[in-house]
Amino acid sequence: MDNEANKPQETAGGNQEVENKDGLIPTPEERAEEKTIHVESTTTPSDAAINDEVQDEIDQENAEDAEDSENEKRHEIPFLDYHALSMENLVGELQRLVKNEKVQAISKHVNAIKHEFDLKFQAFLEEKKEEFIDAGGNEIDFRYNSVTKRQFNEVYKEYREKRDAYYMDLEKSLKSNLENRLAIIEELKGLVNVEEDINTTYKNFKDLQEKWRNAGPIPRNSYNDVWRTYHHHIEIFYDFLHLNRELRDLDFKHNLEEKQKLIARAEALQEEPDLGKAFRELQTLHKIWKEEVGPVAKEIREEIWDKFSAATKAMHARRQEHFAALESTYEENLVTKNKIIAGIEEISNAVGNSHKEIQNQIKQVEALREEFFQAGKVPQRVNEETWARFKDAVRGFNKKKNSFYKDLKKEQHDNLEKKRALLETAKALKDSEDLDHATPEMKRIQSEWKKIGHVPRKYSDSIWKDFKDACNHYFDRLHAQKNESQKEEITNLNLKNEILGRLKEFKLVGDKDQDLPKIKSFINEWKKVGHVPFNKRHINGKFNKIIDALFKKLDISKQESELLKYGDKIKQLANADNNERAISNERTFIKRKIDESKSEIRQLENNLQFFSNASEDNPLVKEVVNNINRHKDALATWKAKLKNLNIMENKLAKEDEEDTASSEEE
Repeated sequence: MDNEANKPQETAGGNQEVENKDGLIPTPEERAEEKTIHVESTTTPSDAAINDEVQDEIDQENAEDAEDSENEKRHEIPFLDYHALSMENLVGELQRLVKNEKVQAISKHVNAIKHEFDLKFQAFLEEKKEEFIDAGGNEIDFRYNSVTKRQFNEVYKEYREKRDAYYMDLEKSLKSNLENRLAIIEELKGLVNVEEDINTTYKNFKDLQEKWRNAGPIPRNSYNDVWRTYHHHIEIFYDFLHLNRELRDLDFKHNLEEKQKLIARAEALQEEPDLGKAFRELQTLHKIWKEEVGPVAKEIREEIWDKFSAATKAMHARRQEHFAALESTYEENLVTKNKIIAGIEEISNAVGNSHKEIQNQIKQVEALREEFFQAGKVPQRVNEETWARFKDAVRGFNKKKNSFYKDLKKEQHDNLEKKRALLETAKALKDSEDLDHATPEMKRIQSEWKKIGHVPRKYSDSIWKDFKDACNHYFDRLHAQKNESQKEEITNLNLKNEILGRLKEFKLVGDKDQDLPKIKSFINEWKKVGHVPFNKRHINGKFNKIIDALFKKLDISKQESELLKYGDKIKQLANADNNERAISNERTFIKRKIDESKSEIRQLENNLQFFSNASEDNPLVKEVVNNINRHKDALATWKAKLKNLNIMENKLAKEDEEDTASSEEE
């Protein structure tokens, strides 16, 4: 930058240019002797009031842009919050930059992306290594092939190749341009104290200025020194022009007007809401001040520079406020991230003991991880520490999660062996003809199968299919046999429907002696028909309801009607092939019913005692009394049935004795 400082060197020896050993800028020792050289240099008292940081930043940015004007486009490329992007998205952003942007304009973006990618990939790799070791692997054998890492390396390699090729070509051009500019400086030095017409010398000076403007970019590390040296000799020449003040004053006037315009533009930047845009504009103004506009009259140089530096200081103050606000935001982000880390640690300290529970916790941790990456930047002083705490918290959860699944894997293999044993049993039973044994056993192993937990996923589908096929094969056979037996039951149902239809059409003539045999005939016919399908057994209830209604019309009591019906059963028992066993089973059944009736009566009579003070009209009392009477009637009926059974049994026994005696006489 010109900084209104690069004025002629007025030493004790006169207007002599003072150079260092490289021929570029004065040495510090030589500068200490000079009273006027520092008015516009970067170390002038007025310039020193500007924060060194912002001034250095402007100088460095301009030096960087000086190599290639395309480099300025880096300001237009969005600088994303790369910390919030996943590894896959970081690769995508890197690909976009390398493909669409100038390679010299993306170095800061690429470096930031690489930094974040390396951090995330290292954490990811450590997690995978822990999973490998927890699964029983040896750390020395750990290898992980990451597609995302491979893609990143390929894109980053492409970037480096493009960057290296660009700077290799640029280096040649920059070196040549530097040599040209140094040659121009040498020519500029030669204009002082030459014996020729001042107008000719001034014209040569203007030509050299034009050659300088068109000399092209030079290496950034030489930029500021070369420009200071150039302006140093420019001002020496202007001091030399005191021999022709008219020419010098015209230039001073023009330069003053241009610098006043730059000051006005710099001051107007205070109203620019986009701080980044304003600072880039200020950077450009400094560049113009330095590269395109020459010095002004010596007596106003400090005044004019103070105005420009005041606008720069004001911009610096705005930036400081902005950075302070950012720092406050970073502190808030730190609080948020610390809470997120604490949340992950809390989950890690209470890892569940079931697959469902841990899967839910995995989702919670993933959500917290996403929140962490979206929470924004934290202060630089704690950035690495915060990241390390975050990694440790996630790693702690993953370690416990992996330990659970390691144990679960063993349990699943045990479950697999149990299910394989049940599968072998199912295969052994699927063609069994012993249905009475096989059916409950098949139902048992199906129930047992449901109680066994998960098996490894790669076996679950196949072993379930084999087990299901074996069970289906058996039950398909069973159902086929049942369907065959049901044909007879369906025939019986049709017969009973036909009997029921005729019974509905039957009309009593009113003569008990005529009607009762016909009713008994219906009962006889009904009992001869075998079983009907299970879901059609209600047809028996319909038949008994009609029979009971007919008995009621004939004024036959319920007990009498039951005994009439039972008489037919007595005959069936007497005619059974193994009548002794059938009679014995029937006696056992009746005695059990008698005992049940007696027990119910005793219980109801005990209950009735609780209503000793209650009126007989009490609904509860009436209900208990009715129940007692109903059970007494049932008890009497069962006793009568037992008596008839005993009579029939004695009759059969007597017939057997008579048959035996007759056989002996013969």
